[in-house]
Amino acid sequence: MSRDRRAGQSNSIKIGNKSFEGVEQFRYLEITVTNQNFIHEGIKSSLKLGNACCHPVHNLLSSSSIPTDTKITRYRTGNFA
Repeated sequence: MSRDRRAGQSNSIKIGNKSFEGVEQFRYLEITVTNQNFIHEGIKSSLKLGNACCHPVHNLLSSSSIPTDTKITRYRTGNFA
């Protein structure tokens, strides 16, 4: 469907007796999908999630107060809590 032809019309789809209302954006597989098909927001969201996961790991691995063998064990098991 073209957005131009549907301008000003109802933004829903009916399949059988079910009706689905159109939305501006939604989350799918951890990516935000927009009605404009932009992926920039999805990429930004993924980067934020990745950075949030890496930050605690970086702090642990760069700490001088934790023995190296403990760091290696934690890194290999993925247990950073």
